[in-house]
Amino acid sequence: MAAVQTFSRLALRKAAVHSTSSLAFNATRAYATAGKQSSLKETFANSLPEKIEQIKKLRKEHGNKVVGEVTLDQVYGGARGIKSLVWEGSVLDSEEGIRFRGRTIPECQEQLPKAPGGSEPLPEGIFWLLLTGEVPSEQQVRDLSAEWAARSEVPSYLNELIDRCPSDMHPMAQFSMAVTALEHESSFAKAYARGMKKSEYWEKTYEDSMDTIAKLPTIASRIYRNVYKDGKVPAVQKDKDYGYNFANQLGFAENQDFVELMRLYLTIHSDHEGGNVSAHTTHLVGSALSSPMLSLAAGLNGLAGPLHGLANQEVLNWIVEMKKHVGSDLSDENITKYLWDTLKSGRVVPGYGHAVLRKTDPRYACQREFALKHLPDDPMFKLVSQVYKIAPGVLTEHGKTKNPYPNVDAHSGVLLQYYGLTEQNFYTVMFGVSRAIGVLPQLIIDRAVGAPIERPKSFSTEAWAKLVGAQL
Repeated sequence: MAAVQTFSRLALRKAAVHSTSSLAFNATRAYATAGKQSSLKETFANSLPEKIEQIKKLRKEHGNKVVGEVTLDQVYGGARGIKSLVWEGSVLDSEEGIRFRGRTIPECQEQLPKAPGGSEPLPEGIFWLLLTGEVPSEQQVRDLSAEWAARSEVPSYLNELIDRCPSDMHPMAQFSMAVTALEHESSFAKAYARGMKKSEYWEKTYEDSMDTIAKLPTIASRIYRNVYKDGKVPAVQKDKDYGYNFANQLGFAENQDFVELMRLYLTIHSDHEGGNVSAHTTHLVGSALSSPMLSLAAGLNGLAGPLHGLANQEVLNWIVEMKKHVGSDLSDENITKYLWDTLKSGRVVPGYGHAVLRKTDPRYACQREFALKHLPDDPMFKLVSQVYKIAPGVLTEHGKTKNPYPNVDAHSGVLLQYYGLTEQNFYTVMFGVSRAIGVLPQLIIDRAVGAPIERPKSFSTEAWAKLVGAQL
């Protein structure tokens, strides 16, 4: 009960922010004392006593119940489908797709607050929803936009570190390095070194997470501008939302449709259950009480892999190459031939298939709807649409793909390229900015409910053989 009482008292405090950022402190203090609506930190703190009691009760009454079976194929197949993680923000169903705190992507598009005159949800809203389970009001989202803007200043040493990177270093390597270097600013690491109560872990994790998310667009944009442009990064506009500021710092805010795309992109790429590489890695490293900066950097390193976040880059490369071969002939026969040629050469059709899904990825579907609205006549979109029409049948006939339908990566690159962001090596960095919005809420929750260090049991092949009664 001591922990519950502590969290109850925390709910009455004003939101405190990083002591080194007076701007952020003043901004948060203003929100907390306005008296009209609860801040994000207060909303989360108020929910903790009930949440902690729910978990205690669940474990006490049902802790010994078996909830699944593990096959040897799962063990040797990358732990695919083994039920062993707690992830509050989202659940991925093989037939239905992703739900964020119980809401589908179309429901999030409809219910989450939007920018004035905008039609796509603001990423601030999905962050609030993932952390608290509640849909925020428009004012609460505006306040969160202002708070992130107030926390967005990047330390000078970090700018210098990025500026010294070789121009041919992959943007994801630069991005991961920069997030790791933010550890120097970690209020969690500093407080832990001084000594703090476990009941206070979540507060410092919250502050670090907010600071990190706020700085990511500026960090990512500096990398982009250094590698591909003039090295100049516009300042964050304190009266604008997160998606607008990111688009502006990249140099694309003059196109309002791109700004809307950025808001949608950051929202739908944020979270995708806890078992994917970037989410699981962030959770795993965080379970050792590494700071949010180090935990997220570890997750970003996983995201950089070609079987995970780098896949969007590979898809676009394949589409561009396909366009060179098929030209303007987008007939069913020509596209079918190219797909079979790809498969017969021993390659896969990138952007199709998913570890869990057995239908078209809803994240693909909402990007397709965006394209139908904003760029229906784009040649590359028409090619993607033809592939979408034909590929599932070819892959089904081929017989080696469990899910013949497109995933999120099959579409995002084409949209970005249409608006002029053609530098494919940067796409995964954008994915990383979004993924932080999804994985860091769970890290806050983990520290709030006292989640332990993750330590599954492993066996050698000989030991597994013995367990299943086999002889090698």
